[in-house]
Amino acid sequence: MTQHQFIAIAGNIGAGKSTLTTMLADYFAWEPFYEANAENPYLADFYDDMTRWSFHSQVFFLGKRLEHHRLLIDHPGSVVQDRTVYEDAEIFARNLYQQGKMTDRDYDAYRNLYKAISSFLPPPSLLLYLDCSVDTLVSHIQNRGRDFEQNISRDYLAQLNHLYNDWIDDWTACPILRLKMDAMDFQHNTTDFETIIKQVKATLSPA
Repeated sequence: MTQHQFIAIAGNIGAGKSTLTTMLADYFAWEPFYEANAENPYLADFYDDMTRWSFHSQVFFLGKRLEHHRLLIDHPGSVVQDRTVYEDAEIFARNLYQQGKMTDRDYDAYRNLYKAISSFLPPPSLLLYLDCSVDTLVSHIQNRGRDFEQNISRDYLAQLNHLYNDWIDDWTACPILRLKMDAMDFQHNTTDFETIIKQVKATLSPA
Protein backbone atom coordinates (compact mmCIF):
# COMPACT_ATOMS: atom_id res chain seq x y z
CA MET A 1 0.00 0.00 0.00
CA THR A 2 1.09 3.58 -0.59
CA GLN A 3 2.40 5.62 2.31
CA HIS A 4 -0.61 7.86 2.93
CA GLN A 5 -4.12 6.39 3.05
CA PHE A 6 -7.34 8.08 4.15
CA ILE A 7 -9.93 5.48 5.14
CA ALA A 8 -13.46 6.62 5.99
CA ILE A 9 -16.02 4.46 7.80
CA ALA A 10 -19.69 5.27 7.20
CA GLY A 11 -22.87 3.81 8.66
CA ASN A 12 -26.00 4.39 10.67
CA ILE A 13 -26.18 4.98 14.42
CA GLY A 14 -24.99 1.81 16.15
CA ALA A 15 -23.50 0.19 13.05
CA GLY A 16 -20.07 -0.34 14.66
CA LYS A 17 -18.04 2.49 13.14
CA SER A 18 -16.08 3.41 16.27
CA THR A 19 -15.20 -0.20 17.03
CA LEU A 20 -13.98 -0.86 13.49
CA THR A 21 -12.05 2.41 13.48
CA THR A 22 -10.16 1.31 16.60
CA MET A 23 -9.49 -2.18 15.29
CA LEU A 24 -8.23 -1.02 11.89
CA ALA A 25 -6.10 1.68 13.50
CA ASP A 26 -4.51 -0.90 15.81
CA TYR A 27 -3.94 -3.43 13.04
CA PHE A 28 -2.48 -1.07 10.41
CA ALA A 29 -0.92 1.45 12.85
CA TRP A 30 -3.13 4.16 11.38
CA GLU A 31 -4.12 7.32 13.24
CA PRO A 32 -7.82 7.13 14.29
CA PHE A 33 -10.16 10.13 14.17
CA TYR A 34 -13.40 9.60 16.08
CA GLU A 35 -16.85 11.13 15.86
CA ALA A 36 -17.28 14.13 18.17
CA ASN A 37 -20.36 12.86 20.05
CA ALA A 38 -19.04 13.50 23.54
CA GLU A 39 -18.07 17.08 22.67
CA ASN A 40 -21.38 18.14 21.09
CA PRO A 41 -23.10 20.44 23.62
CA TYR A 42 -26.42 20.11 21.74
CA LEU A 43 -26.69 16.33 21.33
CA ALA A 44 -28.70 15.40 24.42
CA ASP A 45 -31.04 18.35 23.83
CA PHE A 46 -31.39 17.32 20.20
CA TYR A 47 -32.66 13.86 21.10
CA ASP A 48 -35.19 15.45 23.48
CA ASP A 49 -36.43 18.06 20.97
CA MET A 50 -35.21 17.56 17.39
CA THR A 51 -37.09 20.52 15.95
CA ARG A 52 -35.63 23.00 18.42
CA TRP A 53 -32.02 21.83 18.23
CA SER A 54 -31.55 20.22 14.79
CA PHE A 55 -29.79 23.13 13.10
CA HIS A 56 -27.48 23.75 16.06
CA SER A 57 -26.48 20.11 16.35
CA GLN A 58 -25.93 19.62 12.63
CA VAL A 59 -23.81 22.75 12.26
CA PHE A 60 -21.66 21.60 15.16
CA PHE A 61 -21.13 18.18 13.58
CA LEU A 62 -20.47 19.72 10.17
CA GLY A 63 -17.83 22.04 11.57
CA LYS A 64 -16.10 19.25 13.47
CA ARG A 65 -16.01 16.88 10.53
CA LEU A 66 -14.87 19.53 8.07
CA GLU A 67 -12.07 20.30 10.49
CA HIS A 68 -11.25 16.60 10.85
CA HIS A 69 -11.36 16.03 7.09
CA ARG A 70 -8.77 18.75 6.54
CA LEU A 71 -6.56 17.28 9.28
CA LEU A 72 -6.90 13.84 7.71
CA ILE A 73 -5.76 15.10 4.32
CA ASP A 74 -2.80 16.94 5.84
CA HIS A 75 -1.74 14.16 8.22
CA PRO A 76 1.71 12.76 7.29
CA GLY A 77 0.66 9.15 7.91
CA SER A 78 -2.37 7.04 7.10
CA VAL A 79 -5.63 7.75 8.92
CA VAL A 80 -9.02 6.14 9.55
CA GLN A 81 -12.13 8.24 10.26
CA ASP A 82 -15.24 7.34 12.24
CA ARG A 83 -18.12 8.86 10.21
CA THR A 84 -17.65 11.25 7.28
CA VAL A 85 -18.56 14.84 6.57
CA TYR A 86 -20.73 13.61 3.69
CA GLU A 87 -23.09 11.77 6.05
CA ASP A 88 -23.92 14.93 7.96
CA ALA A 89 -25.29 16.60 4.85
CA GLU A 90 -26.56 13.68 2.76
CA ILE A 91 -28.12 11.65 5.59
CA PHE A 92 -28.79 13.45 8.86
CA ALA A 93 -29.52 17.01 7.76
CA ARG A 94 -31.49 15.78 4.74
CA ASN A 95 -33.56 13.46 6.92
CA LEU A 96 -34.32 16.20 9.44
CA TYR A 97 -35.46 18.47 6.64
CA GLN A 98 -37.62 15.80 5.00
CA GLN A 99 -39.25 15.03 8.34
CA GLY A 100 -40.05 18.68 9.00
CA LYS A 101 -37.50 18.94 11.80
CA MET A 102 -35.48 21.67 10.08
CA THR A 103 -36.92 24.78 8.44
CA ASP A 104 -36.37 25.73 4.81
CA ARG A 105 -34.24 28.68 5.90
CA ASP A 106 -32.02 26.61 8.17
CA TYR A 107 -31.64 23.81 5.64
CA ASP A 108 -30.70 26.19 2.83
CA ALA A 109 -28.10 27.86 5.05
CA TYR A 110 -26.71 24.48 6.05
CA ARG A 111 -26.51 23.15 2.48
CA ASN A 112 -24.85 26.31 1.18
CA LEU A 113 -22.21 26.11 3.90
CA TYR A 114 -21.61 22.42 3.23
CA LYS A 115 -21.31 22.83 -0.55
CA ALA A 116 -19.01 25.84 -0.31
CA ILE A 117 -16.48 24.15 1.93
CA SER A 118 -16.71 20.47 0.93
CA SER A 119 -16.03 21.28 -2.74
CA PHE A 120 -12.40 21.96 -1.78
CA LEU A 121 -11.91 18.69 0.17
CA PRO A 122 -10.31 15.67 -1.54
CA PRO A 123 -12.28 12.41 -1.11
CA PRO A 124 -11.04 9.45 0.96
CA SER A 125 -8.88 6.70 -0.50
CA LEU A 126 -11.51 4.14 0.50
CA LEU A 127 -15.01 4.25 1.99
CA LEU A 128 -16.19 1.38 4.19
CA TYR A 129 -19.97 1.28 4.53
CA LEU A 130 -21.36 -0.75 7.45
CA ASP A 131 -24.73 -1.92 6.12
CA CYS A 132 -27.08 -2.90 9.00
CA SER A 133 -30.74 -3.79 9.34
CA VAL A 134 -32.79 -1.87 11.90
CA ASP A 135 -32.87 -4.95 14.15
CA THR A 136 -29.07 -5.08 14.25
CA LEU A 137 -28.81 -1.34 14.89
CA VAL A 138 -31.29 -1.51 17.79
CA SER A 139 -29.39 -4.44 19.31
CA HIS A 140 -26.07 -2.58 19.10
CA ILE A 141 -27.58 0.61 20.56
CA GLN A 142 -29.10 -1.28 23.49
CA ASN A 143 -25.88 -3.15 24.18
CA ARG A 144 -23.69 -0.06 24.34
CA GLY A 145 -26.13 1.61 26.72
CA ARG A 146 -25.84 5.33 25.98
CA ASP A 147 -28.77 6.89 27.81
CA PHE A 148 -29.49 9.60 25.24
CA GLU A 149 -29.73 7.00 22.44
CA GLN A 150 -32.24 4.63 24.08
CA ASN A 151 -35.29 6.56 22.83
CA ILE A 152 -34.24 6.62 19.17
CA SER A 153 -37.18 5.15 17.27
CA ARG A 154 -37.05 2.28 14.80
CA ASP A 155 -38.77 4.49 12.23
CA TYR A 156 -35.99 7.07 12.54
CA LEU A 157 -33.31 4.42 12.04
CA ALA A 158 -35.21 2.98 9.07
CA GLN A 159 -35.44 6.38 7.40
CA LEU A 160 -31.71 6.92 7.89
CA ASN A 161 -31.04 3.49 6.37
CA HIS A 162 -33.05 4.45 3.30
CA LEU A 163 -31.03 7.64 2.85
CA TYR A 164 -27.76 5.78 3.44
CA ASN A 165 -28.57 3.27 0.72
CA ASP A 166 -29.52 6.01 -1.74
CA TRP A 167 -26.29 7.88 -0.98
CA ILE A 168 -24.06 4.81 -1.26
CA ASP A 169 -25.73 3.69 -4.49
CA ASP A 170 -24.80 7.03 -6.07
CA TRP A 171 -21.31 7.37 -4.56
CA THR A 172 -18.51 7.49 -7.15
CA ALA A 173 -15.79 9.66 -5.55
CA CYS A 174 -13.70 6.70 -4.31
CA PRO A 175 -13.85 2.89 -3.98
CA ILE A 176 -16.42 1.40 -1.57
CA LEU A 177 -16.39 -1.74 0.55
CA ARG A 178 -19.99 -2.53 1.56
CA LEU A 179 -19.95 -4.75 4.65
CA LYS A 180 -23.17 -6.63 5.52
CA MET A 181 -23.20 -6.37 9.30
CA ASP A 182 -26.22 -8.62 9.95
CA ALA A 183 -24.08 -11.64 9.07
CA MET A 184 -20.80 -10.32 10.48
CA ASP A 185 -19.32 -9.79 13.96
CA PHE A 186 -15.83 -8.46 13.36
CA GLN A 187 -15.44 -7.44 17.02
CA HIS A 188 -15.76 -10.99 18.38
CA ASN A 189 -15.12 -13.17 15.32
CA THR A 190 -11.49 -13.19 14.16
CA THR A 191 -12.41 -14.66 10.78
CA ASP A 192 -14.81 -11.81 10.05
CA PHE A 193 -12.18 -9.22 10.93
CA GLU A 194 -9.56 -10.99 8.81
CA THR A 195 -11.99 -10.91 5.87
CA ILE A 196 -12.28 -7.14 6.20
CA ILE A 197 -8.50 -6.79 6.42
CA LYS A 198 -8.04 -8.79 3.21
CA GLN A 199 -10.62 -6.68 1.38
CA VAL A 200 -9.04 -3.44 2.56
CA LYS A 201 -5.57 -4.55 1.52
CA ALA A 202 -6.77 -5.72 -1.87
CA THR A 203 -8.54 -2.42 -2.55
CA LEU A 204 -5.71 -0.17 -1.41
CA SER A 205 -2.79 -2.11 -2.89
CA PRO A 206 -1.68 -0.97 -6.34
CA ALA A 207 -2.25 -3.41 -9.18
